[in-house]
Amino acid sequence: MSEKQRFQLGTIGALCLSVVSSVSIVICNKALISTLRFTFATTLTSWHLLVTFCSLHVALWLKMFEHKPFDPRAVMGFGILNGISIGLLNLSLGFNSVGFYQMTKLAIIPCTVLLETLFFMKKFSRSVQFSLTILLLGVGIATITDLQLNLLGSILSMLAVLTTCIAQIMTNSIQKKFKVSSTQLLYQSCPYQAITLFIVGPFLDGLLTNQNVFAFNYTPEVMVFVVLSCLISISVNFSTFLVIGKTSAVTYQVLGHLKTCLVLGFGYVLLHDPFSWRNVLGILVAVVGMILYSYYCTLESQQQKVLEALVQLSQAHENNSDPLINVEGGGGLLTDGVVGKPSGWNSSKDWQA
Repeated sequence: MSEKQRFQLGTIGALCLSVVSSVSIVICNKALISTLRFTFATTLTSWHLLVTFCSLHVALWLKMFEHKPFDPRAVMGFGILNGISIGLLNLSLGFNSVGFYQMTKLAIIPCTVLLETLFFMKKFSRSVQFSLTILLLGVGIATITDLQLNLLGSILSMLAVLTTCIAQIMTNSIQKKFKVSSTQLLYQSCPYQAITLFIVGPFLDGLLTNQNVFAFNYTPEVMVFVVLSCLISISVNFSTFLVIGKTSAVTYQVLGHLKTCLVLGFGYVLLHDPFSWRNVLGILVAVVGMILYSYYCTLESQQQKVLEALVQLSQAHENNSDPLINVEGGGGLLTDGVVGKPSGWNSSKDWQA
């Protein structure tokens, strides 16, 4: 199997793992929050990250991956920023209607595109922009029910979008800059994310629910679902870093909206959630947008590879032809019995070049 085939297989595996694990944890958490009334989302996320770090530490001990330390300030800043973005998203949900919260999540894609265009000089073709517009339109139709606005909620939503975009762009750029794998980055950033959320989690959850997480009645059923949620989160956190590292922050957000559509479908089939024609229409439009996005990204990736191959071939041809030009440029004139230096041959260094 070639390196290209292994990369493609790894990317497909990462996407599938992300979808399956994310849909599973949403269903598990929905039962935990809606049925068992465990509404402490931020604190639960800190437990997720703590369990993820412990599992990665065991994997490191078993030599399943190599520890690769790099810039500690970058790791700390990245981990804390990730923790803050999670807390802000939960606050956005708490201080806004569900419809406005869905708008907040939809805004992450155009914001990511804007930031990558301005600061990373990344270009998105009109075809990709069109497919993303179709996708966002479909998800908006399927999920947005009301748009009740308030000043505090709007500010929190803007901060949540900005920090989430920056954190996801950093996930990709850090892996490329320091040449670390998704596992290595997750292992080093997890403690900072977990500590950030463990400190602010109980306060935020208390503010949003008027309940104390430490005074909650932890029945055996609640504990089973909490443990199950933490175990699934290992796969969720790992696949998130894996997908962003192998693709991009925008692709990860597109995948996130696919998960939203799947969650709506599973909620109707398994949990008998109410389903309307708007949900069906929105999901169908969103799926069309995802298909177009995948098609255009694949097409542009293939065109880019062909272009790079042509450039390399052209450079190789020029390198091979330069020495011949130099030799032909001077005929080695015989002057008074001395061989003249060819006119194109200035030094031995030029010949080696």
